[in-house]
Amino acid sequence: MQDQVQIWHEIKHELANEIETDTYEEIFESIDSIFQVKNNYIYLIVENEFIKRRVEMLYLKRMNRMLEHYVTERHEFRLITKDNAQKELQSEKQYQPNEPDHHSDSVTMKSNLNPSYTFSNFVVGHSNRLAYTSSIKVADQPGFVANPLYIFGDVGLGKTHLMQCVGNYILEGNINKRVMYVKADQFVEDYVRYASKKRYNEFANLYREVDVLLVDDIQFLAKKEKSQEEFFKLFEQLYNQQKQIVITSDRKASDLKDVMSRLTSRFAWGVTVDINRPDLDHRIKILEKKLMAETSDTDLIPNKVIEYIASVFDNNVRELEGALKRVLFYCTAFNYEFNIKNAEIALENLIRPKHNNRDYIKNKIQNVLSVVADYYNITVNDLVSKKRTRNFLFPRQVSMYLIKQTYDLPYKKIGEYFNNRDHSTVMHSVEKISNDLQTDKNIKIDVEKLKIKCGENE
Repeated sequence: MQDQVQIWHEIKHELANEIETDTYEEIFESIDSIFQVKNNYIYLIVENEFIKRRVEMLYLKRMNRMLEHYVTERHEFRLITKDNAQKELQSEKQYQPNEPDHHSDSVTMKSNLNPSYTFSNFVVGHSNRLAYTSSIKVADQPGFVANPLYIFGDVGLGKTHLMQCVGNYILEGNINKRVMYVKADQFVEDYVRYASKKRYNEFANLYREVDVLLVDDIQFLAKKEKSQEEFFKLFEQLYNQQKQIVITSDRKASDLKDVMSRLTSRFAWGVTVDINRPDLDHRIKILEKKLMAETSDTDLIPNKVIEYIASVFDNNVRELEGALKRVLFYCTAFNYEFNIKNAEIALENLIRPKHNNRDYIKNKIQNVLSVVADYYNITVNDLVSKKRTRNFLFPRQVSMYLIKQTYDLPYKKIGEYFNNRDHSTVMHSVEKISNDLQTDKNIKIDVEKLKIKCGENE
């Protein structure tokens, strides 16, 4: 605790040099005490709710940026009023167990939450809106609204971020809640380690006393039969006690392989939501948000460069943000102008493997199908189905046209993406849309919009 107090005094000194004297004296001079350090949060005691709100609104982000220079492990400041701190202390005094609660400490240490994962910096779009909304409801009423909450989607789309948003939100509302985040493979390793020493009760206690359990990448329980048995027992106990469980996976529960059916069936007891790949507009918003986090100059990179990065890196959020960081580093390190040409040079080694990847075209086509289906308010299944009503037929013809014009695949190959349709059907669809574009202004507008949404810069 002493180290954190010293760090806070150093940061106070920095603040005193940066803000007006009257403001500093009014707000910060009296903030001298740390209530506690827990789950990577340093709780500062403030006089009242007014000062708390003012600091949170105007200065907290700056304080946390300063803190990064003093700690090796990620921490963040949080605020608690003097009255609430006293109430917390009184509550703790009323609960005096006969033996030291060593387990509570171990849960706190293993919560493993990243404090930067919050709802406020999660960028919401069509592809993740349902998952985001469901997560907020779970965080507001853990254990009651949706239990378990099962989030699935491809790698790098924000499942872990959203899951940890739930944990951080719950802790911010009640710092005494016991929240544990664990990857499924770590759960397996824990079980193997304790089982090898026949310390089964200790293993059970490690997980069963939590209030909120966040389990990432549940698919890694596959083929681990004994670990699955233990997780089943854990799930049953926490669920019956209305403890919140949140699970992520790269696929829906019914598609999990080598996981016992009685487990997968329980994953479906609550609410299942998916996160899909973000469309172009969503990717641009993600980059803009990331740029704000990386630099105070939000106009540093022109919109055209942001749009270029978003159009090229359309697979997942992780590689999208990595591409932005690479362009930032390249241009600032060599003092180059932020333009598309320099962005292309900076990203050359990342773009080339993407185009050489055998799954690249397949992913691009899946993106086209998703964008077109969303644009015409139908599902991808309907888009590629045998249904021939106009509300499905016309979007299907537009999809075939876009794929042919953009990737110039053989008609037969395009047909494979549409339930193995004959090449003549695809050829007819492409020709029809080509002709319609010459005579129908509305169709031309639709197609141009879809090209942009698909990330094509034509």
